[in-house]
Amino acid sequence: MYDYDLLVVGSANADLVIGVERRPGAGETVLGSDLAVHPGGKGANQAVAAARLGARTALLARVGDDAYGRLLLDSQRAAGVDTVGVLVGGAPTGVALITVDPSGDNSIVVSPGANGRLTPADVRAAEGLFQSSRVVSAQLEIPLETVVAAAASLAPDSRFVLNPSPPRPLPAVLLAACDPLIVNEHEAKVILGEACSSDEPEDWARLLLAKGPRSVVVTLGAEGALVASTEDGVERVASVEVEAVDTTGAGDSFTAALAWKLGAGASLAEAAAYAARVGAVSVTRRGAQESFPTAEEVEAL
Repeated sequence: MYDYDLLVVGSANADLVIGVERRPGAGETVLGSDLAVHPGGKGANQAVAAARLGARTALLARVGDDAYGRLLLDSQRAAGVDTVGVLVGGAPTGVALITVDPSGDNSIVVSPGANGRLTPADVRAAEGLFQSSRVVSAQLEIPLETVVAAAASLAPDSRFVLNPSPPRPLPAVLLAACDPLIVNEHEAKVILGEACSSDEPEDWARLLLAKGPRSVVVTLGAEGALVASTEDGVERVASVEVEAVDTTGAGDSFTAALAWKLGAGASLAEAAAYAARVGAVSVTRRGAQESFPTAEEVEAL
């Protein structure tokens, strides 16, 4: 019996968000909206998104002993996330500087701060959390060696889900642990490198599978997603049409929902279809964590 449906190993940031009519060019200054501060970071976002949906969720992360760190801890606890794995101190809390344009698209610069101090030793010290979790999810806003350690720490029957963002080439041992590897177009092309000789998402999925993951999901924004595995081939998952207001955190809510549904026994296509609905709700609201829906709101969609 697992104590947690999902353990998220990853980043926790304070999101500093400014709306802009357009982003500045080199040497240019533009005026933006009032600054808004939100709890964020891909790891913290995924944990909150899963907990909002009803998943028993824990977070392994590191924050600073500062106001932003307290903001993040408060937001996790308010969502129902178990913060026993959140370490405090060692560096200031990570910060993400986010600009959002009128179409809802965002650009992000991240200062890792304490996220960069989450180490493989921290993963080993949290062995009890890993052995108590049905699914473990990670991203790449923490050191790569820490993600590799997390993938090697799974309970015998648990599952590892990776969203390699921000993208970078991945070692074979990490790719082999992914079930699934979840990528958007940009992330797929970075991981494939010179092997990406096609503009067709179906080809990206097949090429990524050949690198070792047990399954692959390629998110395609308004065009939905692709799911792929060696057993079932490649399948399209339809999108849900909504009017996007702010895409910040949408990918994190998608990953969290998909990971939770997989742990609950859904097929990859079923989990991706549900995750697409979760992501669709989130983009209709501003912010990251505050935009994540409950299970009842997803059903209403």
